[in-house]
Amino acid sequence: MDTNDKDLAQQSIDYRCIEKAIKFIEANHKFYPTLDQIAKSVKLSKYHFNRLFKRWAGISSIQFLQFLTLKYTKQKLIESRSLLDAALDAGLSGPSRLHDLFVTLEAITPGEFKQMGVGLKIEYGFYFTPFGECLLAITDRGICHLAFVADDNRSIALNRLQQTWPKAKWVENQASISLIVNRIFSLTSTFKSHPFHLLLKGTNFQVNVWRALLTIPKGNLISYQDIAVYIGNPKAFRAVAHAIAVNPVAYLIPCHRVIAGSGKIHQYRWGTARKKAMLGWEAAKTL
Repeated sequence: MDTNDKDLAQQSIDYRCIEKAIKFIEANHKFYPTLDQIAKSVKLSKYHFNRLFKRWAGISSIQFLQFLTLKYTKQKLIESRSLLDAALDAGLSGPSRLHDLFVTLEAITPGEFKQMGVGLKIEYGFYFTPFGECLLAITDRGICHLAFVADDNRSIALNRLQQTWPKAKWVENQASISLIVNRIFSLTSTFKSHPFHLLLKGTNFQVNVWRALLTIPKGNLISYQDIAVYIGNPKAFRAVAHAIAVNPVAYLIPCHRVIAGSGKIHQYRWGTARKKAMLGWEAAKTL
């Protein structure tokens, strides 16, 4: 295991504790739990709880939790909306000029959609990330799947993936794909020098929504309504929400950066606590 693998393994272990802390806050938010109570809920002293956050996010637990307050998220929605407006004014279609250097996106053809993966070789593996374990799958044409593993249940995660491409040839390739995971979640490098190509299976509407998500920079938040406006269909925010809910490539297509217009963080395919953890972690990295 190289240095980055070890770092990601530690981050994944730390995340489990942070997820528990966030779930404790969610369950007891009406009682405004103190930092001591939150730390105690994960069997840590306040001192070691802060050390955990410093190691995982690079900031104190108090700073991190401030990124999850309603006051903060509402303000970020206002700030981020101006970025989206600027993109619209510039007449950009698809990923912004800032982000298309990082991720490019290809949708399969209608004919390929009907074939359900016939003739397609898909390699996959399970890996550590700063947000728990993930399942990553790739084809010769790009990454086709990235999902977080819920409740450490690998068999369910893999079964759901295989149902998406039922006639594909499946090959587990843990060693080779780990290099891609290290690039995605590297704590030192950037996406700019290593663009990622995605191969996606979805309707035209879904693909348009996923393209729009690529315009949201790290540390920013957008509402479902904002995305509907961006794709030119302002009344379709419910359909937008559904497209976001079935996003097949977590993190690289940043569906976690879309929240309710009220500022509330909820509705995430891989758990609300994970979504909050991701948003707080990214906010810390943009300080």
